[in-house]
Order: sequence, then C-alpha cells, then structure tokens
Amino acid sequence: MTEAALATPTREELHEIEGVAVELVALAGAEIARTLGGIFRVRYKPGAAGGAISLRDPVSEVDGRIETLIRARLSERFPDHDVIGEEMKDRLGRAHDYLWAVDPIDGTTNFVNGFPVFAATIGVLHHGRPVVGAVWSSVSHALRPGVYHATDGGKLRFDGDDVTPKLNPAVRRRLAGVPVARASDESAWDTRKTGSAAVECALVAAGLMQVARFASPNIWDVAGGLALLRASGCDIRRDDDGRWVTMDRFLPMTGPDGASDLRHWRGALVVGLPDAVARMCADAER
Repeated sequence: MTEAALATPTREELHEIEGVAVELVALAGAEIARTLGGIFRVRYKPGAAGGAISLRDPVSEVDGRIETLIRARLSERFPDHDVIGEEMKDRLGRAHDYLWAVDPIDGTTNFVNGFPVFAATIGVLHHGRPVVGAVWSSVSHALRPGVYHATDGGKLRFDGDDVTPKLNPAVRRRLAGVPVARASDESAWDTRKTGSAAVECALVAAGLMQVARFASPNIWDVAGGLALLRASGCDIRRDDDGRWVTMDRFLPMTGPDGASDLRHWRGALVVGLPDAVARMCADAER
C-alpha cells in the first residue's frame, strides 16, 4: 500500500465522522433504553461450523433493528464507506479507506436479562487503524448513561465534555476486567467481569479500571473502545502466538470460508495503563 493511501485523515474529516458516530450510538442507546425490560424476540446463534445453537450467544430483535437504522443513516451520510456489523454481512464499500465496525448491543446477554450493563459501539477504521470511537454505555464515571467518544489525536470525551481521570492515591488496589480470573490477576488487582468488552474499554479509558484482558473479541466488540483507549494514552497489546505485541491497527484474518477479511478478525487483547498492561502481559507469558 502506498504512503499516499495511508495518509493521515484531516481533523475536519475525523470531526465530521465523529459527529455522525456519536449521533448514531446515541440513537442506539435511546432505542436500547426504550425497550429494556420489555418483551421482544430473542434467538440464539448456531455454534461453530453451523452446529447446535450456543446459549451463550443470544441476539435480540432490537440488535437487528438498531443495526438496520445505523446502516441506513450511514448509506446517506457516507455512502461509499465500508461497514462491518455483527448482525448483517452486507458490505457497502470494501475498497474504501474507511470502515465502520458496528455492534448495536455489546453485552446482549446482559440486555436480554435486564441486567443494565451493556453498550452500543461504533469504531471507525482508516486502513485498519482505529481513528474514531463512539460508545454509548449504560454505566459511566458520571453515574448515568452517555456516549464516550474520541478521534485520533484528540481527547477522550463524554457527551462532549473532556474526561480527565482522577485517581485517588489512597486506593492501593485497583480494578481489572478479566474474562476468567487467574491467580496472578487476583494478586495484583480486584477483578471484574462486566459481560461487555465495549463497556470495559470505556471504563479503562475513563480511569475506572486500570487494565482489562479480553480472551477472543470480534472486531466490532472492541474497535470503538480501542479508539477511546488510544485517546486516553493507554497501551493496547495483542497476543501473537504467545507473545504480547503492541497493536495499532486491525489486520484481516482468514475465516471458515477461506477468505481473508477484517470481518474474521479475532484475538486476545490486554489494554490499560502502560505499567499495568506490561505486568498483566508478563504474567500471561509465564
């Protein structure tokens, strides 16, 4: 790929994209709040290789409704941009520089059970690099739902206001988000599992958690959150065959169909404050 093709997007481009991303996740959040606790259809995805359904992977009709809305708005505002969504495989512009990774509800199991910890998340990639993130989170440092958002080179914001984490030096033991706690985790942190990678990325970026580890997220689970983490100065590392290496962009992976595509991206990640990330990665490599 030529240097020109990888040229950094302008601030004007990013601010326009950020505004649309914030608008869309706010609409998603309003729809989530409106339907939470109601009666709606829930189905479960098939397991690997089309096997029996996985009861760990529910999809509500609300997911589909929100993704349909987001795609319709994007086709109006950025008709040539590419889109990867969790619920729909249609692609609008595979050859475009920009790709929108959309998860209408991250934490669907929480949502369908009425457990109020979930998010709507959008990450915009420029040649695989997260440059805009918008995450509507049901929980926040402000004790209310709202949108965490950021652009590449900008600050982390919450509903338009700058977020500056204030860490109490009297707190000697901080929080870590983990899929399954290990002994090394418990020795260093108090661990939590929220059920939403997007929520945990936002909480780490906002300083409420020091670090988080994700076992095998999809690209749409974390693309928006990684943009927030970059804006807050956090480290992001991925597992590369047992070694934890710095990650600055998503690369296509080969899927069950044999095709190499960003849609197939999955990988273990550790994100958070640099010292905490280094410690968690060192513990994982032992």
